[in-house]
Amino acid sequence: MNNTVSCIINNIGFHILNQMKNNIHPDYHEITVKLTNGQTFKTRSTYGKEGTVISLDIDPFSHPVWTGEGQKLVDTGGQISKFKKRFKGFASNIK
Repeated sequence: MNNTVSCIINNIGFHILNQMKNNIHPDYHEITVKLTNGQTFKTRSTYGKEGTVISLDIDPFSHPVWTGEGQKLVDTGGQISKFKKRFKGFASNIK
């Protein structure tokens, strides 16, 4: 494997940005990602080996942040109660 050199050409000539070392970089290859609804897509990663399939447990089709299901307010330390008490009747005073 040869060293890879990145360079840019400017009006004076070549300018070397960096020179990558051999045999220190992980293998970057194509894998398949499988979503909870069965859809798949290909991407490149250093995870696993060429052709590895990753099955996701949480994705935009199953997580409540994206689906809007199962959301509820959790009143930690009475913050919601304090807010409601502080601004009680606020909207009723507006004409």
